[in-house]
Amino acid sequence: QVQLVESGGGLVQAGGSLRLSCVASRNIFRANAIGWYRQAPGKQLELVASMHSGVYLNYTDSVKGRFTISRDNAKNTMYLQMNGLNPEDTAVYYCNTLWSPYYNWGQGTQVTVSS
Repeated sequence: QVQLVESGGGLVQAGGSLRLSCVASRNIFRANAIGWYRQAPGKQLELVASMHSGVYLNYTDSVKGRFTISRDNAKNTMYLQMNGLNPEDTAVYYCNTLWSPYYNWGQGTQVTVSS
């Protein structure tokens, strides 16, 4: 079973930037549709950015122009560059495929944006 490990979160001020990383135990990014999700306290899991075959990129409206999804196949790693962060971006961020069957969910990485 593939293991996913997210990292790169932290506490930043509004307007700041972070780069999240998702490392997979084997290469899953080339052939799969995969994305970054987030879950804010008291809210449902939300897909914020996705990548199909490394070419087709999609973003939820609230992050368009601020977040960029990318991958490095040689490192089995996917990234989420987040710029212009605001308090509404505060959440735990996860990576996974876009549809069932999902890989085992990682522990996520906490992003906290202060105003």
